[in-house]
Amino acid sequence: MNKNIAVCVILTIITCGIYGIYWLYTLNEAACLVNPAEWNTSGGMVILLGIITCGIYWYYWYYKMGKAFAVIPGSSDNSLLYIILHFFGLGIVNMCIMQSDVNRAYPV
Repeated sequence: MNKNIAVCVILTIITCGIYGIYWLYTLNEAACLVNPAEWNTSGGMVILLGIITCGIYWYYWYYKMGKAFAVIPGSSDNSLLYIILHFFGLGIVNMCIMQSDVNRAYPV
């Protein structure tokens, strides 16, 4: 679960977002492990719902990820920040923040 954030961003750019979908899947699965009481939807379902709703579901997903990762020591509730960044097209920044939280929860 621990990933190098810079490598993830570079791979997302090089693969035109395909790695970003995998990265999103792994972040979702990490949220299921970190806080199953807050989030328990599978990564595949999240991707499918995001596609079906033409991206509207991502706002809900980012909000819930902010709540789910808030239980990690040293993290805060970033749900509003995630929604604002996504609104301005900076979803990759959200994923970087989430990965930082996951790296903190699962050190090497």
